[in-house]
Amino acid sequence: MWSGPPQPDQGLPPPLAAVPVPWKSTDPCQGHRESPGALVETSAGEEAQGQEGPAATQLDVLRLRSSSMEIREKGSEFLKEELHRAQKELKLKDEECERLSKVREQLEQELEELTASLFEEAHKMVREANMKQAASEKQLKEAWGKIDMLQAEVTALKTLVITSTPASPNRELHPQLLSPTKAGPRKGHSRHKSTSSALCPAVCPAAGHTLTPDREGKEVDTILFAEFQAWREAPTLDKTCPFLERVHREDVGPCLDFTMQELSTLVRAAVEDNTLTIEPVASQTLPAVKVAEVECSSTNTCALSGLTRTCRHRIRLGDSESHYYISPSSRARITAVCNFFTYIRYIQQGLVRQDAEPMFWEIMRLRKEMSLAKLGFFPQEA
Repeated sequence: MWSGPPQPDQGLPPPLAAVPVPWKSTDPCQGHRESPGALVETSAGEEAQGQEGPAATQLDVLRLRSSSMEIREKGSEFLKEELHRAQKELKLKDEECERLSKVREQLEQELEELTASLFEEAHKMVREANMKQAASEKQLKEAWGKIDMLQAEVTALKTLVITSTPASPNRELHPQLLSPTKAGPRKGHSRHKSTSSALCPAVCPAAGHTLTPDREGKEVDTILFAEFQAWREAPTLDKTCPFLERVHREDVGPCLDFTMQELSTLVRAAVEDNTLTIEPVASQTLPAVKVAEVECSSTNTCALSGLTRTCRHRIRLGDSESHYYISPSSRARITAVCNFFTYIRYIQQGLVRQDAEPMFWEIMRLRKEMSLAKLGFFPQEA
């Protein structure tokens, strides 16, 4: 009697449908399956293998897991080494970039400093060249002025210095050398000794010096001559000495007293210090100076008198670049005072080798010129 399908716990083999049936590769010419007996044996062998399969599989899985962990560990270590090496290389490259950046900044700074120093040096050279050019032009201008002044002084010396040598005697100092018509009265005319006192020498009681009156009737003021004698023994430009104090009070001050009081004071100081320059306006052929030049007044207005006059000359005070146009009358007054100071400077320096009387009369002549110039008399060529 059939009691149904066998249960698995009875130790029976599983049904055939549950057991895989392997097929053997046969020769194509055979074309038939194996026998059922062979299938039974195969099933029995596989059943035995089926009992050992889970353990082997588990072992293989463990082996795979262990090998996978080893691979992961080795891969992790390798990656860490590569990362560490890459970080070191990156750090070296960063340091190299930083060093190159510092070098670049240093080069840029040095280049800027060099450029700045070159520009500064160039500006300095240009400035020095301009200053030297201006100084040279100024010296040239002053040299021309000094040449004109020296020429005028030489001309004045020729007329002021009265000397007598055997080769060229001065006939005015030696009347015996004059021609008979000039030495005495004409024939047929006689003069009584009492009326010829004009030809006799006079004695200055104050100075103890013998003075010869001039043929034109000039007479020596004994007080003035005594003051001159005292000054001549120790020539000085100090205004406190009686001789120069009188000349400053009576002649120099009034002659240089112009309408423009402030400029008059400056002109007087420049004349006394010998730092005043007079330049003709018509002969301005010198090169133009690049330094800013202040032109005071105009050629139609005198800077000293303030009157409308044609100004042919201008004055410059000291080293100043300012110029002041002056009229012929003002120029004559300044020139008269300059001639006086020039002559007394020559006496102080020992350039005038004369006796006291010719020196005295020359000073009186210069004082006369200052008085005439103050009154408005001046030569037409001024």
